[in-house]
Amino acid sequence: MSDAADADARPVIASTQALTQRFGSTLALDALDVQILPGVTGLVGANGAGKTTLLNALLGLRTPTSGSATVLGLDPRSQGAMLRTHVGFAPERDVLPDEMRAVDFVRHLAQVRGIPRSAARTRASDSLWLVGLGEERTRTLGTMSTGQRQRVKLAQSIAADPQLVLLDEPTAGLDPTQRSEMLSLVAEISSEHSVSVILSSHLLEEVERVCDHIVALQAGRLVANGPMAELVGDDEGITLELVDVAEPAGSVDEVERLLRRVGVEVERTGTTLRLGGSERGAISDHARDAVAQAGARIRRLEARRRTLADLFEPTAP
Repeated sequence: MSDAADADARPVIASTQALTQRFGSTLALDALDVQILPGVTGLVGANGAGKTTLLNALLGLRTPTSGSATVLGLDPRSQGAMLRTHVGFAPERDVLPDEMRAVDFVRHLAQVRGIPRSAARTRASDSLWLVGLGEERTRTLGTMSTGQRQRVKLAQSIAADPQLVLLDEPTAGLDPTQRSEMLSLVAEISSEHSVSVILSSHLLEEVERVCDHIVALQAGRLVANGPMAELVGDDEGITLELVDVAEPAGSVDEVERLLRRVGVEVERTGTTLRLGGSERGAISDHARDAVAQAGARIRRLEARRRTLADLFEPTAP
């Protein structure tokens, strides 16, 4: 069976149907139709794009203005309490009680999700070891660093053995090393413990690193929803950057004119030209010929790669 057929056969973890959320005159979610498959899904968009609102709707913490959602086969509006026993959640806000020990906090939330007290104690300890806080588990939360507190939030989200974990900006406030470690933990938890994850972030490069699928929002609207491999990666284009020309504007203009004359598609930003419209090898040959004829010089000539940032670029008229 092909990979595409395998993907089609996988169950949908969560979905929305025309999901709409208004706050007064503000349209936070605009008729979203989304499907989320098993694995790690990146929920991306700028601050205010609607990411947290969508997570709250999926958890049944907020009733949508219209439309519907289904998570693990349950309706968050009418079956929210049952749903939340199967879903772990780490909010963006720092809401940890400073006076509690880490292990007591994680144990308590595991019990809230229906785990018996003795089992919850064991799972709390195991979860804290898994996120690298085993030796710190008896420390009070108020004495922990930002990075440690983020790990505690991750630990409590997985302690009740959920089928799905929702992480809202899990790397907020972390330095680059801590962010890398947190993302590695998320990937490990998903792959080794068969837990699906929805990771909300405005840092697109982080999402590209660990996510299998993407849900991209912009001002409450769906920009993209699909496998990472289909949305980013190499395309057939070339990026050509020019420098050190005797007559900068004239030389760049001439390179652009020559390229367009032979049928190459050109998008220009200053001295950088994004080239497409043909096979990559032919584009590269045309670029070198045009540069030579125009008397320009090349700083950079490389294969163009689609990134998540490209999803948010305005479409040319």
